[in-house]
Amino acid sequence: MDTDAGETGTETATDAEGEAGNEAAEAGSSFAVRVRWTWRGVWQLTAHLILFAASAGFVAGGVMGGAGIGGVMFTVLGFAGLVLFGIGLVMSAGGMVARRPVLELDADGVRRPARWPLPRKAGRTLPWAEVAAIAALRRGVGGTRKGEMDYLVFLPTKELAELARTSERPGLVALTMRDVPATAAAVPWCFAVEQGWDAALPRIVKEARARRRVPVIDRRTK
Repeated sequence: MDTDAGETGTETATDAEGEAGNEAAEAGSSFAVRVRWTWRGVWQLTAHLILFAASAGFVAGGVMGGAGIGGVMFTVLGFAGLVLFGIGLVMSAGGMVARRPVLELDADGVRRPARWPLPRKAGRTLPWAEVAAIAALRRGVGGTRKGEMDYLVFLPTKELAELARTSERPGLVALTMRDVPATAAAVPWCFAVEQGWDAALPRIVKEARARRRVPVIDRRTK
């Protein structure tokens, strides 16, 4: 009996030490969330490529049409399309190839990397000491599969954390909007959890809490 109790206590202590070691290892490493390659992204790239080629065809047709009004119009529209759809093509292809993270968690804090082609140093960081809470929210969004989308918000003030904890639905939605002055501080740290992300919301919250034991406010269903 005593031996069994002692062995159980040793195993429990060992397990606790192992879990603490795992959390320390996670806290010391960087966790990045990226957007997977999806058919939607491939179709967007293909669409930009087709429109770019069509614009080139407009330019060629305008040049062959001579100096008449029709030829000039075709040329102008073609060049405008080359610029517009060329930028879209470069942005789509570059973003898919670069695969920059949309969210990073490390020992220093929460990082929102700058989107390609902006330089990496243009990204923003919220230190863990300034994270009052993490809120998981859900709101209606058109064009999504279920008509709604989850949001993950790292709240930088206690006031915003209290709002997320006690507010009714309109107040929660305000945390995900850019044009509400009262919740403007949360805007840079509000992330729409897209279906193409390579990590689900629970995994992200787990990784965040492995680095800093911040309160989690789950208001997705209430």
